[in-house]
Amino acid sequence: MAGTHAADDRPTGGTHAHADRHDPVYDRLHATTEFASLRRRYRGFVFPATIAFLSWYALYVVMSMWAHDFMSRDLWGNINVALVFGLLQFLTTFLLAWLYARYSNRELDPLARHLDEQYQREV
Repeated sequence: MAGTHAADDRPTGGTHAHADRHDPVYDRLHATTEFASLRRRYRGFVFPATIAFLSWYALYVVMSMWAHDFMSRDLWGNINVALVFGLLQFLTTFLLAWLYARYSNRELDPLARHLDEQYQREV
């Protein structure tokens, strides 16, 4: 049939009919205070952490571009400020991942499990 998807007769236009359908149980869970709390807690960690990390990275880039004399200052032997800044970027990445894992295990996962249990009961 022209104009439809061969496997299930969906219209083949710019939109997908199956994308418009969703589980009404999800709508009920989405409206709960627990779901709102989960989103608020997630965003409360991720947004500030992302802004802080990107600011820290931008400082590294800006300092490398426009504070060449400072960044090339030797600290110990051939180790200069730029190398220390670069290594601190890796350390910051691992520290942030560890902090997020701890935060998620303590604050997000219990609430997400509770919402999943509610969903499984209602399905």
